[in-house]
Amino acid sequence: QLVESGGGLVQPGGSLRLSCVASGFIFSNYRMSWYRQAPGKEREVVARITATSGSTEYADSVKGRFTISRDNVKNTVYLQMNSLKPADTAVYYCQAFWYLYTYWGQGTQVTVSS
Repeated sequence: QLVESGGGLVQPGGSLRLSCVASGFIFSNYRMSWYRQAPGKEREVVARITATSGSTEYADSVKGRFTISRDNVKNTVYLQMNSLKPADTAVYYCQAFWYLYTYWGQGTQVTVSS
């Protein structure tokens, strides 16, 4: 199970920190990702972090503004979002992936508006 939190309404230029707490599986084995889906658009990957080395990758649209991190003791993955833009408005989902196993959270709404 994955449970996201931390979404909300923020003004352009503001920051939010999303959290995703995992349970029911061995968190440290799984690659973790954040996806987002805006109204009328396909779900897209925003950031990923590997299970062991902690290597990260980002969508071009968020590079330099978003940071993904994980705490394998707390079974939690984070997404720090800075310099938010209206285009970042979407439902944000976390995903856990390991071989044939994929888990999704229920999503958390992020709205960037003045």
